[in-house]
Amino acid sequence: MIRLAVPLVSALLFANISACETSSRAADAAPSALFEQAWNSGIDPHEAAFQVQAIDANTYVLRQSLRTSFEAPFLYLLFGTDKALLIDTGVEGVDLRAVIDRLIDQHAAAEGHSFSLVVMHTHGHGDHVGGDAGFEGRPDTVIVGHSVEDVSAFFGITDWPDGTGTLDLGGRTIEILPTPGHHPSHVMIFDAASHILFSGDAIYPGRLFFECGEAGEYATSIDRVATFAETHQIDWLLGGHVEMKAKPGQAFGQQGKLRRGEHVLELSASAITDVQAAFAGIGDYPRVTPFAEFMLLPHPADPQGKSPPDWCKPS
Repeated sequence: MIRLAVPLVSALLFANISACETSSRAADAAPSALFEQAWNSGIDPHEAAFQVQAIDANTYVLRQSLRTSFEAPFLYLLFGTDKALLIDTGVEGVDLRAVIDRLIDQHAAAEGHSFSLVVMHTHGHGDHVGGDAGFEGRPDTVIVGHSVEDVSAFFGITDWPDGTGTLDLGGRTIEILPTPGHHPSHVMIFDAASHILFSGDAIYPGRLFFECGEAGEYATSIDRVATFAETHQIDWLLGGHVEMKAKPGQAFGQQGKLRRGEHVLELSASAITDVQAAFAGIGDYPRVTPFAEFMLLPHPADPQGKSPPDWCKPS
């Protein structure tokens, strides 16, 4: 998600009235295909700042509590035989470093050797880079910048955004796919070991934000991901947030600190073609449009004098 000015947030909430239930309760979420426990959703006022669940012995998912930020971002920690990779650092103000250090120390004890750490980001919005400062000065740690130049240089992407990059964690090589549209340096991360595409804020069960003029770039990025998926086994997409309800086409309001009946985090690979079709069907201009598992949410750089859902309609 992105942080928006108060007038724009108010307009977004108005835009979602027709797509959201007015009740605070929705149908119970369907059981997850990947996770044993439901994700914390702010119902317990004393829930931990981060909930951690393992997909397998080398792949961890963390969710920052809604009680600390309405963004409630998801972060990912992957281990190879030599390196650990942290994807995104969430919203500032909580001690992510302590949680990551504990997980790395546990893994190092089990494997009998230490791990260096690479910290990267799906993109540069504040709810994905807020915890970076906690890792500054950490031994054997590299924090990748979040400009196009930083990302391209670190991962060896020579033809942005058409090229791809790689990172070898030791017996586990990930691929970096540039996907600008939501943000200029947005990337997705494909892990062949788990067949998971970490899709950031480009595809996830929530509001797919983009400025009106970026619809074409966003659509082209999704087209490239669809082409990539034709030659790679993608079982699941794991994104940066959950904002949709379990009931199709309905989203939670923003700024809330608790939710009931959330959509599951994971999306099947078919979500790629679903989003692709949504962008292909924009017509003359993009408009706010709810779909079963996500919502297209174009917005003008300056919303003054405009209102959803037709914010992008030419004057």
